[in-house]
Amino acid sequence: MSHLRPKHPPEEAILREQRGRIDGRDVTPALGTRGQPGPYRRAVEGAKVALAKPRWGDARWSYLFGPDTRYRSTGADDDAEVAAAARAARGHDDPEVHVQGPMMKPAVWTWEVPLYFWLGGIAAGSSLIGLACDVAGDHRSAAVARKVALGAVTPGAPLLILDLGRPERFLNMLRIFKPRSPMSMGAWCLMGFSTVAGGAVTADLLGREKEGRALGGVLALLGTYLGSYTGALLAATAVPVWGRSRLFLGPIFVCTATATGAAANRLVLVATGMPVGHPTRHALGTIETVAMAGELALSTINERRLGRLAESLETGRPGRLFQAAKWMVRAGLALRFGRERGGPWVHHLASVLYLLAGLCFRFAWVGAGRSSAHDDEAVARMARLRGQKAA
Repeated sequence: MSHLRPKHPPEEAILREQRGRIDGRDVTPALGTRGQPGPYRRAVEGAKVALAKPRWGDARWSYLFGPDTRYRSTGADDDAEVAAAARAARGHDDPEVHVQGPMMKPAVWTWEVPLYFWLGGIAAGSSLIGLACDVAGDHRSAAVARKVALGAVTPGAPLLILDLGRPERFLNMLRIFKPRSPMSMGAWCLMGFSTVAGGAVTADLLGREKEGRALGGVLALLGTYLGSYTGALLAATAVPVWGRSRLFLGPIFVCTATATGAAANRLVLVATGMPVGHPTRHALGTIETVAMAGELALSTINERRLGRLAESLETGRPGRLFQAAKWMVRAGLALRFGRERGGPWVHHLASVLYLLAGLCFRFAWVGAGRSSAHDDEAVARMARLRGQKAA
């Protein structure tokens, strides 16, 4: 390309080099060199740029938002006005932008999963009851609690296999160990809990009380996770009603597990001949009542906090189950505090109502998640909120 370049510099450059003047006019730049960037320095070192905000990114637009301009934000509804203006610019007059769905597939869980949640809660609660009885010195009741825990957890694996369809799918869940996955840890906890419960019951039957108590302590430790991981599992999903309830689902499931475990053990102990007025019988009645009242309070607070998402817990079959569970709890509380008038059978009925309420709560939560997954707008809002937090 060298043949395209001029062989001689422009006449103006030659004259500038020779005299610095053309036709009597001085064409030498006042600053710098012609064709090159000029030097810059502040007139006063450290001086601020007029009408500019401290942040460089806002400097070029800062004058628009000064106190003496009408561009400045003045109202609380500015975001709504901007959104309305954007819709008008796009030619849309509708105040709502419809989300095109479906956004996600609902869970395909059938009746086996909520039933497993309920039985697992009873088993977890029974393990804690057994440890408490051992600490209190009532070793007979502790042995009965461990038997109840084993009986409740035994159907757990078959129920999961029925839901998965093939036994090898459950075995595949045990091929990996993910501490951050509630499902992986839940499968391992179920197997460990079942094994320890079988060992503890065997030790009790063989008269090895010391070993049975030691295994009962390990069983209670595993039971704390078994009774709570199901709530954490639901809360870790993208289903709106489950994801928005992540702060309450774990405590709610723990309360239900404690209440149903205490109720089941109380009924079994009464059936095996525990007399009226026994301290363990009275303590179990108090535990089931306090735990179920806590579950009712947490559910009510969470339902109000959910706002529009609570519709999945109030309508359809899940809504009917949820309302039935809450009324059973209220009836059980009323019977519990009025048992002196009706005798011990009134308290037995309260324990049965607590067990049925826990079952209805489990089915209601699973069904509500399926209904909430069909709410495309709620799913989109949840994804947007998670994206903003990740950013």
